[in-house]
Amino acid sequence: MVDLLLRISSSITTDFKLNEFWTAWLQQNSPCLREYISLAVQLLFVGIILLHFVRKIAGRIWNRKTKLADHQGTEKYPKNRVRFSTSYKCCVACSLSLMVVHGTKLLILLNGGGTNCNNKVQIYSSETMQMVSWAASSVALYMTVSNKSIKFPWLLRAWWLCSCIMSIFGVAFDSHLRITSHGNLKVLDYVEFLSLMPSTLLFGYSIRGKTGIVSDDRTNGITEPLLNGTNKKHLEDTRESLYGQSTLLQLVTFSWLNPLFVIGNKKPLDQDEIPDVDIKDSAAFCSHYFDECLKHVKERYGDPNPSIYKAIYVFIRKKAAINAAFAVTYAVASYVGPYLIDYLVRFLTHKKTESLQSGYLLVLGFLGAKIVETIAQRQWIFGARQLGLRLRAALISQIYKKGLVLSCQSRQSHTSGEIINYMSVDIQRITDFMWYLNMLWMLPIQISLAIFVLYRNLSSGSLAALAATSMVMACNIPLTRIQKKYQSMIMEAKDDRMKATSEVLRNMKTLKLQAWDSQFLHNLEALRKLEYNWLWKSLRLAAISAFIFWGSPTFISVVTFGACILMRIELTAGRVLSALATFRMLQEPIFNLPDLLNVIAQAKVSADRVSSYLQEDEIQQNAIEYVPKDQTELEIDIENGKFSWDPESSIPTLEKINLKVRRGMKVAICGTVGSGKSSLLSSILGEVQKISGTVKISGTKAYVPQSPWILTGNIRDNILFGNQYDAAKYHRTIKACALVKDFELFSHEDLTEIGERGINMSGGQKQRIQIARAVYEDADIYLLDDPFSAVDAHTGTQLFKECLMGILREKTILFVTHQVEFLPAADLILVMQNGKITQAGRFEELLQQNIGFEVLVGAHSQALESIMTVENTGRTISQDSTVENESNTDPTSNDELLPIRHESEHNISPDITEKVAKLVQDEEREKGSIGKEIYWSYLTAVKGGALVPFIILAQSSFQVLQVASNYWMAWACPPTSETEPRLGMNKVLFVYVLLSVGSSLCVLLRATLVLRTGLWTAQKLFTNMLHSVLRAPMAFFDSTPTGRILNRASTDQSVLDLELANKLGWCAFSIIQILGTIAVMSQVAWEVFVIFIPVTAVCIWYQQYYIPTARELARLAGIQRAPILHHFAESLAGAATIRAFEQGDRFTNGNLCLIDDHSRPWFHNVSAMEWLSFRLNLLSNFVFAFSLVLLVTLPEGIINPSIAGLAVTYGMSLNVQQASIIWNICNAENKMISVERILQYSKITSEAPLLIEECRPPSNWPQDGKISFKNLHIRYAEHLPSVLKNINCTFPGKKKVGVVGRTGSGKSTLIQAIFRIVEPREGTIEIDNLDICKIGLHDLRSRLSIIPQDPSMFEGTVRGNLDPLDQYSDSEIWEALDKCQLGCLVRAKEEKLDATVVENGENWSAGQRQLFCLGRALLKKSSILVLDEATASVDSATDGVLQRIIRQEFKDRTVVTIAHRIHTVVDSDLVLVLSDGRVAEFDTPTKLLEKEDSFFSKLIKEYTMRSQSFNNSANDN
Repeated sequence: MVDLLLRISSSITTDFKLNEFWTAWLQQNSPCLREYISLAVQLLFVGIILLHFVRKIAGRIWNRKTKLADHQGTEKYPKNRVRFSTSYKCCVACSLSLMVVHGTKLLILLNGGGTNCNNKVQIYSSETMQMVSWAASSVALYMTVSNKSIKFPWLLRAWWLCSCIMSIFGVAFDSHLRITSHGNLKVLDYVEFLSLMPSTLLFGYSIRGKTGIVSDDRTNGITEPLLNGTNKKHLEDTRESLYGQSTLLQLVTFSWLNPLFVIGNKKPLDQDEIPDVDIKDSAAFCSHYFDECLKHVKERYGDPNPSIYKAIYVFIRKKAAINAAFAVTYAVASYVGPYLIDYLVRFLTHKKTESLQSGYLLVLGFLGAKIVETIAQRQWIFGARQLGLRLRAALISQIYKKGLVLSCQSRQSHTSGEIINYMSVDIQRITDFMWYLNMLWMLPIQISLAIFVLYRNLSSGSLAALAATSMVMACNIPLTRIQKKYQSMIMEAKDDRMKATSEVLRNMKTLKLQAWDSQFLHNLEALRKLEYNWLWKSLRLAAISAFIFWGSPTFISVVTFGACILMRIELTAGRVLSALATFRMLQEPIFNLPDLLNVIAQAKVSADRVSSYLQEDEIQQNAIEYVPKDQTELEIDIENGKFSWDPESSIPTLEKINLKVRRGMKVAICGTVGSGKSSLLSSILGEVQKISGTVKISGTKAYVPQSPWILTGNIRDNILFGNQYDAAKYHRTIKACALVKDFELFSHEDLTEIGERGINMSGGQKQRIQIARAVYEDADIYLLDDPFSAVDAHTGTQLFKECLMGILREKTILFVTHQVEFLPAADLILVMQNGKITQAGRFEELLQQNIGFEVLVGAHSQALESIMTVENTGRTISQDSTVENESNTDPTSNDELLPIRHESEHNISPDITEKVAKLVQDEEREKGSIGKEIYWSYLTAVKGGALVPFIILAQSSFQVLQVASNYWMAWACPPTSETEPRLGMNKVLFVYVLLSVGSSLCVLLRATLVLRTGLWTAQKLFTNMLHSVLRAPMAFFDSTPTGRILNRASTDQSVLDLELANKLGWCAFSIIQILGTIAVMSQVAWEVFVIFIPVTAVCIWYQQYYIPTARELARLAGIQRAPILHHFAESLAGAATIRAFEQGDRFTNGNLCLIDDHSRPWFHNVSAMEWLSFRLNLLSNFVFAFSLVLLVTLPEGIINPSIAGLAVTYGMSLNVQQASIIWNICNAENKMISVERILQYSKITSEAPLLIEECRPPSNWPQDGKISFKNLHIRYAEHLPSVLKNINCTFPGKKKVGVVGRTGSGKSTLIQAIFRIVEPREGTIEIDNLDICKIGLHDLRSRLSIIPQDPSMFEGTVRGNLDPLDQYSDSEIWEALDKCQLGCLVRAKEEKLDATVVENGENWSAGQRQLFCLGRALLKKSSILVLDEATASVDSATDGVLQRIIRQEFKDRTVVTIAHRIHTVVDSDLVLVLSDGRVAEFDTPTKLLEKEDSFFSKLIKEYTMRSQSFNNSANDN
């Protein structure tokens, strides 16, 4: 460094003809300069220490009576319980050794040893003070033991830092003097070299700062403050951090990873074998620290919405500053080589007059600079990755916490797909910027150093180089602006595609049932095509940037050499080679500038998107006033409440709400569809924006939403919901919620796993599980939103009696219900209409008012009368006729006709082993190396790989032409100014230009081919995966969390789109590059192969040792991404429930644990990459040093100094090239995991064909609508038992058939079989005598209609939801809307048929969504209509209207109805009773009622008995 500064000074003074003054000053003053500085620093250090001791002694005298050790009150370690770390011992040893070194120097000086400084007093004083200082340092180290010090004192660290800098300064200065004076090394010089090692070690420890002293009992609590507020259970499970326990030497060499490599090479790594991250890298710490940063910014700037940019700056500044120091050190060290080349060429030219020691010092200079460069580079890259990890953890945590408190309006403006993109793509782009951050300060330093080196060699010619460099960099600015625009458009297109993909996956069952899957596949392909167009524009621009990068050294060198020729500046071989090496070094900042600007553009776009999301409105925190229990008798008190889901709307959702609920009251809420029942509960929860009024709550809340929200996991965890397991309380809960017998029949009882969104549970089971969750919470207030809609009559009665009126009898309950029979038991009934409470009172009071309530009651009474009529008719016939023999059905008693399997029964019988009982299997993970077939599939995906040879040819041509151009310049230019040039410089430059332009054009061709081919391949693989997934059977979606598919469609696809082609290309390009370098070096010293070959073998061994561990770490990191997204999607869906149960902290901690689970393999994967790179770089450095030693040692005349200089120019990049081969191969293999994962989902077993041309049904099929089941057996997987067994029955055409049975008896499975969602294992299903298994799925499903149990709506418009295939006119759609009672509602909206439908249809009530599904069926007008609990979410009055419409519109069609409301099936022509997957009964309702012990009779009896109290009340009034 000093040598560099001296050269700068020397060069400047020469040009200004001040050389004599400079030389005089250098000779007289400079030799003692080091002693002056050293003495000043030492006196300062010793003086501060003395002051510190004086202050401490004074403090002790002042506090003599106290027992404190010092003014800070720190504890002392008991001496027998202190454990010294390796770092502490090393510091003590280094301090003592340096004291000994300086003592030795003093002895040598006293014995007549000479130095460069002639002032004896200064020399002796300096060395004496050095000894005193290091003695004081040793004492200070000893004193740290008495304090509980986490870090070394700042003064000690500052002294170590200064002494290291002075030591380097001294060695460089002495070396410079030896070379310039052609002198020999002396004893003192060797002693100085020896002092460098301990000084450098202490410098490292000063940066790290940690003492490493610990107490053996490990109870010192050092880390406790860092863990404030973290999840205790998570902390108990954490593994020790290898990184956190590492010594300085291990940190520098990354050898702290060695234990992990040992395990990884014995067997494939598992997640639980990966060590934990350091405490400062943990999600809990990062999240807490980022909150503190936001708070700091808020307080400092007084901004209620603090800027995310300011918060990120505060968050990263300390770590970023350390990284910046390493990055700047790397930048400076990298230019030492180009600076010394001219000296080397001069040395080789005048070897006879130069001493051999000067040559070896040059070699030492090259090697030392390379080692410093390697260490600094590896540390700043690792530090940047680590900083990115911390920022990612903090931002994901912020996004998650924000998602739990988003207001409804904000939630609707950010769909799940968008927020998944925030977490996966945007956060990745922001954290990628952390890596490029150091370029901001490296760029000016690199360019300044390059210009200095050029000025040193080419004088004024460097100005031309500066101008050319500025011109090239300026070209990148407009390119970056365009790239930023393209990046924004790519992200928008990606958002739209991911949003649509997420919606399709969520509603896959509906798409298949309605035969819309092909249409939605085309929609996704259209969205991908839009994204593809923007990707191609962006990549095309990237190809131009690559051309500028590789062409820039050529352009700059041509301009510079041309300017030198014009200015008559002599071009010697040494100068030219130094300039060429500098131009190659300039390549990095020039290349990094567009990359930097591009990354800044991407990060800015992403940060703005995340910032916008984080500043969205949250739910009102002050909407509800909580009152202590002892201050009021009212648990709910609403006065003049006015609420609106959309605060900007002129029409509020609820208004004039006045409600007072005393403790223990049962409040029923009823009303027509869309009247505001659910909104009323939401207003009590604080979910709806409060416009005016007051809401007071006294007590804790529990909430059961209308659409069941079930978490992936086992049933018990869903019920406990974070509470402690209390066996007695738990069993009381499941008994009251009618779950006991369900659990007995599950394979693992309550530990049976639930699939995503409860996919493998029936609607009734899901509903009862979430009721049990609320009951177990033991809250004061229960808010139940239509809890009985999804359960049958018997279960509903049991729930009402044993749960609401039993275990919860003393609790306050507000329940929404359409079952009028439960109303008489309520203390208060609220009748809702148009967002107002129109009536309130007890049942008898409301009947007397006659202003609306009787409509609901009347509808129910009519339904009851129809049942009573049928029942009485059946009983009369039964009495008049003789008792018939038992029908030929399963003799199982009715008490045993209980839920065994559900509709999507993946529940397992007890004889199935635990392994196969798991529904959602762990994500597929290949083990071992990436198969060659994966590479082959990728390379040959487009045109059979025909473009690959052209890419390699273009790169090879570039390399040959580039080497030729540099070789030409080295050969043609004279080695010294005294030598005559071989050719005229004009000719030399002309040939150089031709060769350089040719090489640049080859780069443009290669870049374009690589990016084009890569994008084509990515598109083809995406299309294959998309088709494969959308054609997969429903069993795949039942057992595969959506997050896994979205992860592949988002993160893995981004890798294929933007990264993989370049990564694979660079594997080949780096090999071609190093072959060129070896060819050049072998021209000079073939002996270098003696060491190069074994070192290459060691490199390959390191690669083979590294890959098994790194590959599994990369795979595990990929797998652990999906749970974060999946957990977030689940949390968003159930945010209202989480808030109601006040479980936000628990879910946030769960998210932090998942982030850490991903951070562990990711952090160790990037660390492993640095582990490998460090070793490869060191080996390459020694190969380079060996070649330099050969050049220095060989006698003069054997080699051409110019060509030797060229070899050194190339050799300087040998370490980078050799490491880049291994690094690129490893990196490409890691990225190929994305291809592997996408190919996994490109080979999913498909459903049956959509169309079978030779078996197309007639266009009017089915005409009659007769459905025949013959010996039908259904099971969901080979290892699972049959769900439907030996079904033999026929549904006559144009008849109404009701299907009943207990929850889970197989009703919905039968329906799925008709639509071939599940295929028969045995037997057949025939419709109009046509076997449905012999025709295409599209032909089958498009001819049938269904109104499913779970209504699905898609984001878009009303029209798009009713007619996504655009087959019907507006008049037909309006007619369907009127028939399904939605016409007036849609007409009231400004947009009419274009009225907005948000994600999941959340701006429409559950009942309205169900009516939309009926509207689809009315439009389709199929011969067969299936109703699967179609009116479960509507009130009795609306249900009555709908049943009338269905009877009228489908009177000449086959209607198959599954219902829990008995009156919807009692007027059917036939009733099928299922039990345990078998046909229990099948006959007309009248005949079934003839037998009093029939299952159907018992269902009717239960329903009528349950309604008896209501019926009597109605008659009395």
